Amino acid sequence: MRYHKLKAGECPGTYVVTEPVTEQDLLRIANQIARKRLAKGSAITSTTEAAERLQTLLQDREHEVFGALFLDSQHRVLAFEELFRGTLDSASIYPREVVKRAILLCSASIIAVHNHPSGDPEPSQSDRVFTQALKEALALVDVRLLDHLVVGAEGVVSLAERNLL
Repeated sequence: MRYHKLKAGECPGTYVVTEPVTEQDLLRIANQIARKRLAKGSAITSTTEAAERLQTLLQDREHEVFGALFLDSQHRVLAFEELFRGTLDSASIYPREVVKRAILLCSASIIAVHNHPSGDPEPSQSDRVFTQALKEALALVDVRLLDHLVVGAEGVVSLAERNLL
């Protein structure tokens, strides 16, 4: 993957801008890096790590997006997929479709994620109810729901950290 207008810096993981960039360029570069860090085979070692990677991808969307990070038994990424897209303040999400993808990908666990375009990552009551339904549906096929992250421009809320799983 080529990073537009960047070259590697002296320290690992650092970059130097080689020419003027716009805000849009920076956002595109951040998304490229976030997607690379979610590449198949990369390990997810904590909720914080997953949250940082996923927030970059979803925080600026103008509509709700629900996605899932599908992981193997060693918590290595099998795939990240945006599964549902909604409106400004809601999205129709079907647990059985998430279960189908988990089975097709031979996933041992998933981290669910969706954004709140308002910027406020506070989970709604319907987010909590859906999370329980998804957890139960996945458990029927022996796939563990590790977390459900709600992303907003103001931050990320982990339902697991709030004991809402």
